[in-house]
Amino acid sequence: MKFADLHSHTNYSDGTSSPEELAKKAIEAGLSCIALTDHDTVAGIKELIESAVPLGLEVLPGVEISAEIDEKEIHILGYLIDYNHPLLLEKLDLLRNNRIARVHDITTKLNALGIALQAEDVFAISKRAIPSRSHIAKALLRGGFISSIPEAFSRYIGDGKPAYSLGFRFSPKDAIDIIKGSGGIPVLAHPFILKDDNLVSEIIRLGVMGLEIYYPGLSQGELNFYLDLAKKKNLLVSGGSDFHGEFKPDVRLGMVKLPYLFVEKLKEAKDSLR
Repeated sequence: MKFADLHSHTNYSDGTSSPEELAKKAIEAGLSCIALTDHDTVAGIKELIESAVPLGLEVLPGVEISAEIDEKEIHILGYLIDYNHPLLLEKLDLLRNNRIARVHDITTKLNALGIALQAEDVFAISKRAIPSRSHIAKALLRGGFISSIPEAFSRYIGDGKPAYSLGFRFSPKDAIDIIKGSGGIPVLAHPFILKDDNLVSEIIRLGVMGLEIYYPGLSQGELNFYLDLAKKKNLLVSGGSDFHGEFKPDVRLGMVKLPYLFVEKLKEAKDSLR
């Protein structure tokens, strides 16, 4: 059988592996196909495809777009996108600017808490990547303000913590429309993390075409619930490891192996949109 992992990140967003390293890891993990779903950027896709072709690895062009609703962060995965589409690139550029502004907002809040971290300290770590909270956490660690990456989130920058900031400005409907506008398939990422079935139902109503269901740490009860929901709503099913490298050391690429049948269903759905 052929297997896929449809959720991965590189050092173009908040992963620590280069696209070339990601391709090699995928082959080592016994995968035939991966989707690159970097946060709010498609900058690594071309490099990944170039690295994957000699290895016989299939790459699905993807993205994970950040959105917010009712002060909650929502992620919408886009599969089989045209990653050179002008509208997509324009909107992702806006999100990059929002993420840069978010870093400034979070560091200002940290300063008010007596932590002398500057936005430039974060950008020195993120470098070419679109900046994220993971980069802020690493900057806090490097500055000696915390003793571990998890501590940054549990004390300062995690959801609802004193220095937390959203700042994405796109709604889930915006993210869905951007993905569809670039020829892609919008899928709600890790719906169980939201812990709000009414919100999941609302996002389904807004037009997502699938749910990411196979995911590390999901209980059998949760798996059955979302598989049943996908069946009732006639939605596609996706899954993946959500690999980030050193930022999530317990998560290995390929620890979720999705049968290739699910990739074929995504491709059929894309064909039906033409």
